[in-house]
Amino acid sequence: MDALARLAATHGVATSYAPAPGESVEVPRETVLAVLRALGVDAEGPDAISAALARGAADAGRLLPPTLVGSPSRPLAPPAVPTGTELRLVTENGERGPLAAAPPPVGRHTLHARAPDGRTATATVLVPPDSAPLARRREVGLMVQLYSLLSRRSWGMGDLGDLADLASWAGSVGGVGFLQLNPLHAAVPPAEGEAVDPSPYRPATRRFADPVHLRIEAVPEFGYLDPGARERIEPLLARAATLRRAVLDERLPIDRDAVWAVKRAALEILREVPLSPGRAAAFHRFVDSCGRSLTDHATWCALAERHGPDWHRWPPGLRRPDSPETEAARVEHAALVDFHRWLAWLTDTQLAGAQRAATDAGMGIGLLHDLAVGVHPDGSDAWAGQDVLAGGMSVGAPPDAFNERGQDWGLPPWRPDALAETGYAPYLELAGALARHAGGLRVDHVMGQFRLWWIPEGAEPRDGTYVAYDADAMLAVLSLAAHRAGAVLVGEDLGTVEPGVRERLAERGVAGTSVLWFERHWDRAGHPPLEPAEWRTNCLATVTTHDLPATAARWDGSDVRLRERLGLLADPAGAAAESEAELADWLETFERMGLLGPAGSSGAGATGESGDAVEEEERIAAAYRFLALTPARLVGVWLPDAVGDRRPQNVPGTWREYPNWRLPVADATGRPVTLEELTASGRLARLLAAARDRGP
Repeated sequence: MDALARLAATHGVATSYAPAPGESVEVPRETVLAVLRALGVDAEGPDAISAALARGAADAGRLLPPTLVGSPSRPLAPPAVPTGTELRLVTENGERGPLAAAPPPVGRHTLHARAPDGRTATATVLVPPDSAPLARRREVGLMVQLYSLLSRRSWGMGDLGDLADLASWAGSVGGVGFLQLNPLHAAVPPAEGEAVDPSPYRPATRRFADPVHLRIEAVPEFGYLDPGARERIEPLLARAATLRRAVLDERLPIDRDAVWAVKRAALEILREVPLSPGRAAAFHRFVDSCGRSLTDHATWCALAERHGPDWHRWPPGLRRPDSPETEAARVEHAALVDFHRWLAWLTDTQLAGAQRAATDAGMGIGLLHDLAVGVHPDGSDAWAGQDVLAGGMSVGAPPDAFNERGQDWGLPPWRPDALAETGYAPYLELAGALARHAGGLRVDHVMGQFRLWWIPEGAEPRDGTYVAYDADAMLAVLSLAAHRAGAVLVGEDLGTVEPGVRERLAERGVAGTSVLWFERHWDRAGHPPLEPAEWRTNCLATVTTHDLPATAARWDGSDVRLRERLGLLADPAGAAAESEAELADWLETFERMGLLGPAGSSGAGATGESGDAVEEEERIAAAYRFLALTPARLVGVWLPDAVGDRRPQNVPGTWREYPNWRLPVADATGRPVTLEELTASGRLARLLAAARDRGP
């Protein structure tokens, strides 16, 4: 191993990787140099490499590492320190004492060391529970993209009022145990003349939810508008009704920008209403509890309104949150900063209300929030977190069978070294905030707790490399946050997964994700489907996801036709033949197991126009009956499957070609189906019953 490879290895940077067993791909030298540079390591030339290796050796000899991970079941293993070093543990509750032979309590603690030569050091000690909370019983839930769930009260997209209504109905009438949601993180506002990036997986911040989800009429101050203010808000209510009709009646895509414009105008009027003493106290408690993170996010929002959403193009003095210029701007725009703090508080209170509605309705879990894998490089988290995010880098995926170029997701990654130096405080605050009003937390691309594919700015995705993370510490953070909130953890572990990753996740109590179409014996001829008993127990079992075709589209072949129309298939005929063979395979499995009624077993392929809605419904129900026979603790029902929706919410690899993240739940004809219609739907009730049907 040459000197650069040794240096890269000490920082967890791969110089080669294996895309498949028996294969090895060398990482371009320029990539290794760029990634090391993003980690604060100069490796330009032999002298720089030698100096960096020497500094690394010195760092390895520090008195304490920055972060340690312990267990509540055994004593903390003393770090390698000089003989006679005094080690004292201060728990998060303030209890102090020598590092004892007893196991440490669950929490985030501090270890202090004093060596005989006078050197001192501190280390953060993360002690997660032995396992994250597990579902106490089998739970069947609905998988919902909130923006797509419109009621006759929505302002052009689904909101937190709709979520609370769905939760109340689903828990008390539908027997549902959880609602899995898309990320509700706040988005980056669009630059002038542009549309907002609709992807919920590329947010401005993961710490705070987007106020676009607010139900305006549910803000208490709405009821105290004086006559003049009510007269000013009436045109906005009319505009909201127009936006709602555009989606529900005219079948136009959801216009998030227009929705936010009318809600923002209404919220500015509501802000003029003085808060009652009790609500003012609650607001100030929220601001105090969020601390610097809320101040930074609100400041970024205010500055983005003045200088545009890309902080890299702001005046130089404003490009850091801790500069004197930024502090002066924060004072200058204090009212606007406070307005954005208030928006965050309103959104937080309505999120809390939705979770209360879920648990009050008898749900065992309630809301299952989604943690996106990263943030937009121009957003508030990237601005405020420059010291813990790798500038000039983007997260993605290497080339595989589905994408020969690889993928670039446009998200700056955590710096593993910076996370360790902070004792993982930013990550724990993020996970804890997201789990606070939830009964569960889904972690997108959970493999990122182990390693991420870093792509240098300007490079092709295939020219990236893997950077390793301390998985014990990353999972400890998630387990701690889940433990404090009493929330289950679900990891999205689809795609390429390193050997041993799923086993380590299972040890921590992190449920995996198992999708019907992918659960096959890939090592056998013909790839036959796994039998139900062969599925994992601790998993969220689903038929489809937001990135995959709706089940009705699978059965009638419209998913292949859509991808062909979008130019995503090199061999459309071959893809269609492969899909038909796969469906025939599943149909035979369902028939053999007695999961299909007579209407659903007339052969695979496209359905006709006369009476075949019954056949389609029966086949979709059969897929969920299959899930019900698995040992999976969680079974997720894709809400659009309940009405025969054929349109995917997201088609990976498209941007302008398809209205990703902007489609309402709709029936087979594309007619939007309201929340009121869904909750009265016999088809939804039958599908939920199928997902609970454990057979004789």
